[in-house]
Parts: sequence; C-alpha cells; structure tokens
Amino acid sequence: MEDTKILGYSIPKKCRVIINAWAIGRHPDYWEMPEEFQPERFLNRSVDYKGHEFQFIPFGAGRRACPGMAFSVATIKLVLANLLNRFEWKLPGELRGEDLSMDEAPGLTTRKKASFVLVAESRTGGSEGIEVMDSAAIASKEM
Repeated sequence: MEDTKILGYSIPKKCRVIINAWAIGRHPDYWEMPEEFQPERFLNRSVDYKGHEFQFIPFGAGRRACPGMAFSVATIKLVLANLLNRFEWKLPGELRGEDLSMDEAPGLTTRKKASFVLVAESRTGGSEGIEVMDSAAIASKEM
C-alpha cells in the first residue's frame, strides 16, 4: 500500500474512502433527468445492477459488494409475485397516485421522505384490509 493521487486529490495509504453511490446514481452524464422518478428508464437497457457498470450500483461493487445480492435477486420475484397474486392493492381513501410524494430523505441509504401507505385486500374472499407501511411509519406509530 502506498499514498496515491486521484484526479488531483491526495489519498494517504490506509485511508478509508467512501464512494458516494447516491451521486453516481444521479449523475447527468449517465442518466437523462436523473432527479425524476422514472422506473421505465431501465426498460430495454443493458444496465448491470451487479456492479460491473458503475452508473447503477445498488449492491456496491468489487470485493465489498453485498454478499446477499444473489439471494435478494432470486427471492424478490417470488415475494412480489405472491403479493400481487394474493392481494388487490389500493391507495387509502380518496388518495390518488398523482398525490404521492417521491421526495427522498437524506441519509446513508435512500428512503422516502413521506411514508407510503397501501391497503391490501385479500383476493381469496376475505373483506378485511391489511395496512402496509414502511419502517418509518411503523416507528412513528410505536412512539
């Protein structure tokens, strides 16, 4: 190990460098309108989420990549398919999709600023609804 310079910045040996994945994921050189919520931008594109192309690295990259990546990729389809198959998903009350805020809260991980609430109604004939909330909403109800 030795001291080095990258783009004019001095990096001393044994220095811990933290990569700003949030900024990379919103860089206008890689993404058109990077601040807009557009999940369709990934359709018909060869963006690799496994860390080989650095414009999109949700699981990190290199030796420090997330060890649970293979498990999460394999199970997310099964979990999502079961949720979509067994429940009818609706917004509560008179809320419309256009009313939802996609603003993000600052932090080490990306999360929504405002809680997202859905009502899940069983497709098997049960009339009871299940309220589904994110962890921030659950924490605020516990206090």
